[in-house]
Amino acid sequence: MKLGVYNAILHDRPLRAALDVIASCGLEGIEVNSGGFLPPVHIPDIAEIAVDRDAARRYLAQFDGTGVTLAGLNCNGNPLHPNPVIGEKHAEDIRTSIRAAEALGQNRVVTMSGLPGGEPGATRPNWIVNAWNSAALDVLDHQWEVAAPFWAEIDALAGNHGVKVALELHPQNLVFNARDVRKLVDLIGARNIGVELDASHLFWQQADPIAVARDLGPLVYHAAAKDVRINHEHARLNGVLDNGFRRLREDEDRTNLGGDEWANEWPKDSSWDFVALGKGHDVDYWAEFIAALQDIDPDMWLNIEHEDVELGRVEGLEIAAEVLLEANARNGR
Repeated sequence: MKLGVYNAILHDRPLRAALDVIASCGLEGIEVNSGGFLPPVHIPDIAEIAVDRDAARRYLAQFDGTGVTLAGLNCNGNPLHPNPVIGEKHAEDIRTSIRAAEALGQNRVVTMSGLPGGEPGATRPNWIVNAWNSAALDVLDHQWEVAAPFWAEIDALAGNHGVKVALELHPQNLVFNARDVRKLVDLIGARNIGVELDASHLFWQQADPIAVARDLGPLVYHAAAKDVRINHEHARLNGVLDNGFRRLREDEDRTNLGGDEWANEWPKDSSWDFVALGKGHDVDYWAEFIAALQDIDPDMWLNIEHEDVELGRVEGLEIAAEVLLEANARNGR
């Protein structure tokens, strides 16, 4: 298994410094954010790279002698957002990322399936969590009608550029579990759309990433290593679908998600938290997870995503890397 880091946690420093951190952790790849919710900090010339092979060569030259290689592009966003300021921008970022991936010799672009509004004319996305009533199924029917032509277009574009698009199974998206991946693939006859298996979002939904990997098999193109800790004293009261978030003020440090949408503050009494590897599931679990991925593709990238707010940027990567390297060693790699 090839091990690397998703670079968002290292956006506070230049690319070369980020590569030095990754190499010091004993890892060999960097998955670079290329648009969507976050700006492409470490690949600011992505639009030029997508159309100019010389620009691509200049970019790749920055990796020479670092011991770290490019390990895919990540363009997570909402390309189906009904507000065109967000949706059309994120959709175009995906198209640009696919073209840039080919120019850079990459064959994986990570993104999300997106989430439309609930009806024609809607201005905000509508996530149906539990469609127990007929009106909710009406919403889903509309959303799939919006999603199908877009993803059919992206599937064709990816095929033309030798790229596989890996959808993160992320809640607040139309596709967030194994059933819906298969629904999308079957609906549009996709040949180049599959999954980025981020274990963390499956954990908190009470799904088993290993079972999902074995069920989806070759539809798993790419993977992310991020852990979750269930805080049982709060989860037993509020469950894992917990809306105890706080809206951050304009004068507070906050992350823009496009247009006038912002990330909220995490609940203080959260039912679950993203944590570094080992704080939610032990090395044995991660070794079994790696084994399941290796059975699908031994050359797949498994990249650490660090969102543990209890740990510093580099500290969290070091702790996660130690667990992941030991787990990988148990599988003979």
